[in-house]
Amino acid sequence: MTAPARYSVIMPAYNEARHLAGNVEETIAVMESLGEGYEIIVVDDCSRDNTAEILRTISRRHAGVKPVFLKENQGKGHAQSAGFMQSQGAYVFFLDADLELHPRQFKRFLEIMQQEQADVVIGSKRHPQSVLEYPWRRRLMSGVYFCLVKIMFGLPLRDTQTGMKLFQRQVLSRAFPKILVKKYAFDLELLVLLHYQGCRIAEAPVQVDYKTKFGHIRPKDIFNIWWDTMAIWYRLYIRHYYD
Repeated sequence: MTAPARYSVIMPAYNEARHLAGNVEETIAVMESLGEGYEIIVVDDCSRDNTAEILRTISRRHAGVKPVFLKENQGKGHAQSAGFMQSQGAYVFFLDADLELHPRQFKRFLEIMQQEQADVVIGSKRHPQSVLEYPWRRRLMSGVYFCLVKIMFGLPLRDTQTGMKLFQRQVLSRAFPKILVKKYAFDLELLVLLHYQGCRIAEAPVQVDYKTKFGHIRPKDIFNIWWDTMAIWYRLYIRHYYD
């Protein structure tokens, strides 16, 4: 019998075949440096390339890597939920498989969690100490969405969408059964719910290493983000669904 992992890393992956092996190896190196038990749960979100084949090879090579294979692509939020269901760590990291946010930053997240006695630590691109280069169009859209979220929900946060987050396990155990959004505003619903439940949420600066060019945001994507956001507002203030 092996002792339960102290840290769980949930890594959704969709069409990441080119970079997955190297990125998982880098994540393993970081987790080894923390000096405690860990597991890396890579969730293949029904990729169309050979991500699944590569993931099987990695998991055979490393006992700490646990693969999860989804039969239908339902979005990043659904993949994170599926990964959490297979996890056991007392502390749970969310990490994007492209590693634009490198896991070397995990140690700082753990330090902030301890220093601020926080239940959750989220990466914030809007933190004054964050290091990133952001095209002005994306910066503008991010700023508009931030203002919208601030007005609608009053969250004491500067960012909700950055992919690197750290949670104490019990807060996710309470939150996931209530989450309905699977794609566009999953992060927002999760943080709204945790804030509503009285969790202490701290922010951490991040360094972002962009590896791909920014894609074009379609009007359909903007509508879906808006629709999910309005649905969260309706559930919170009209239906009182999160009570």
